Amino acid sequence: MARKRTQNYRELRADFDEEEETGKDEEEGDEDEDEDDEEEEGEEPEAEGGEEAGGDDEDDEEAPPKKKPKAKPKAKPKRTRVAKVTRMRVVWGVFNNSHQKVAEYPYPQRADADAHAAKLMADKKSTHFVQPVKEPIEEKEEKKEEKKEKKIKS
Repeated sequence: MARKRTQNYRELRADFDEEEETGKDEEEGDEDEDEDDEEEEGEEPEAEGGEEAGGDDEDDEEAPPKKKPKAKPKAKPKRTRVAKVTRMRVVWGVFNNSHQKVAEYPYPQRADADAHAAKLMADKKSTHFVQPVKEPIEEKEEKKEEKKEKKIKS
């Protein structure tokens, strides 16, 4: 397999520029001829050109400089409230087949929860199971409320 030779882009660019320059010279000559033809056909292009040239000079002198509208100050990002993170605790729940909580045991007492589920299955002949349940911890809030009440009473 033969490798392609790397092209020199500077040389290609120079060639392209030369072709553009020669092409522009030819096009300019053609445009001059076209403008002369248009001027002969009607006076409208001259009238329009005359009005534009004269009108621009007068407008620049008479028109007061336009004031730029003040840039609005960047709005500060609105402060979003972060949801209060509540601490959760895990307890063992004993559930029946309808997914109703029958009993609840603290996390270290898993054996007691399993025993309770087995006892219910033997007595009622229906399915019971043990599943971990997360509950929010509210003990500290209760203690805080009690402290506030004590301060108020004192």
